[in-house]
Amino acid sequence: MDQSRYLWWQSGVIYQVYPRSFQDSDGDGVGDLRGVISRLDHLEWLGVTAVWLSPIYPSPMADFGYDIADYTGIHPMFGSLDDFDELSQELRKRNMKLILDLVPNHTSDKHPWFLESRSSRNNPKRDWYIWHDATADGNPPNNWLSVFGGSGWEWDEATGQYYYHAFLKEQPDLNWRNPEVQEAMFNVMRFWLDRGVDGFRVDVMWHMIKDEKLRDNPVNPDYQQHMATYEQLLPVFSTDQPEVHDIVHKMRAVLDSYDERMMIGEIYLPIHKLVTYYGVDNKGAHLPFNFQLLSLPWNAAKLANAIDEYEGALPDSGWPNWVLGNHDQPRITSRVGVQQARVAAMLLLTLRGTPTIYYGDEIGMTDVPIPFDEVRDPQGLNMPDKNLSRDPCRTPMQWDDSQNAGFTKGQPWLRVDKAYKRVNVAAAKDDPFSMLTLYRKLVHLRQQESALHVGDYVTVFSDQQILAYKRSFENMSFLIVLNLSHRPCYFNAGNLRGVIELSTSPELEGEQVHNTICLSGDEGIVVRLQ
Repeated sequence: MDQSRYLWWQSGVIYQVYPRSFQDSDGDGVGDLRGVISRLDHLEWLGVTAVWLSPIYPSPMADFGYDIADYTGIHPMFGSLDDFDELSQELRKRNMKLILDLVPNHTSDKHPWFLESRSSRNNPKRDWYIWHDATADGNPPNNWLSVFGGSGWEWDEATGQYYYHAFLKEQPDLNWRNPEVQEAMFNVMRFWLDRGVDGFRVDVMWHMIKDEKLRDNPVNPDYQQHMATYEQLLPVFSTDQPEVHDIVHKMRAVLDSYDERMMIGEIYLPIHKLVTYYGVDNKGAHLPFNFQLLSLPWNAAKLANAIDEYEGALPDSGWPNWVLGNHDQPRITSRVGVQQARVAAMLLLTLRGTPTIYYGDEIGMTDVPIPFDEVRDPQGLNMPDKNLSRDPCRTPMQWDDSQNAGFTKGQPWLRVDKAYKRVNVAAAKDDPFSMLTLYRKLVHLRQQESALHVGDYVTVFSDQQILAYKRSFENMSFLIVLNLSHRPCYFNAGNLRGVIELSTSPELEGEQVHNTICLSGDEGIVVRLQ
């Protein structure tokens, strides 16, 4: 097996930057590109090899940049195309790659395409979006719901039809069945690829094609009152249509016309459906995002089963990937606690496949309580339950103990965690026991050892506490043993022998391992086998 046959997106570590919250350079309280540039040394020190940038395009910001008014520009709040080019160059100097968010499912209602489409029923761009007559009694064409609450259909008085929006009414869905729409978006991709972007994370990839007959979605028999209203129905006709794979295949063809470019797909689907997005002959998404670590109960036996199921479902040559956090989900530290978040970091960075780190997770940032009158996220504002807001996981990065955690000299767009004076990069950097130190050691060990970044994966053991597995490449093997509980556990290593290379408890590093391994609660080890 030749390690050199693996591409950068297979052997590397991706880091998600949420630009609004990473670093503000001009004092307006919102992060920007020059702010990101000023913090690249941190990412290089950490050891990550690729940066995924959430949307920075011109936008009315109804959904904080996921409502795009111009696909080939930069919002002045974030900077300019010159700033973008400088960021790209600075990343290249550090041998790091740049992945850009692409939002092809919908535009802003202020995008010139939609303004034309909305201007009359006869406009050449009318069919670029999904327009339909009302029913005989004046109701929307079907029962499809918006992810952000209410009907997915919005009445347009001027032209006397409804248009479909899977998210906000300010985010009309494009009609991807129209070849002109396809070519327009492929040209957007080429614009950024020509500018040196190394890949795209494609937003809501599984939403891009809808049922041509616009059939009603069935009722969800498992719906409960605490769930979002969108979950009242099963979106079997408004998402994950068979024809979407042809679109993904065409997007891949655009990428393949350039050298070593890649595509991540945001896809919240069960594993057996998720893996279909790799495409026939692996000509779909390079990495259909695997969100199991975000959604599964934090239980060793269940995680072990899920890992095995995922490994077994992958198509030949399909490359796995793992995600612990992102801008839409509660932070890992808030989900499993500070101590288990250390174990989770070890899991993320020793599993087979490409890991993605969400900004701030490397220092153990937690979800921050945002008072209801400060909620900014439309998912929170539009729902009866403000707890569905995603603001708590999007708060400013905590750099140091100065005002506003060193994020801004102005008023931050979201409040900073009150714990920032003790939970910050500067403090953690000098602490050998900090979360940040653990992350850095894990990332560097992963990048140094072929067994950990491209090696085989084999489950060794699991029960209600322990998850143990091996990673091997040629003549090098590592045993990873994780205690996913708070109580001590004991693992019979049998005839396996080795030295603890890395541990969530640094005191253990360098110890010999054989026979029975005793772990404290919330402890994990990486053993170099001999």
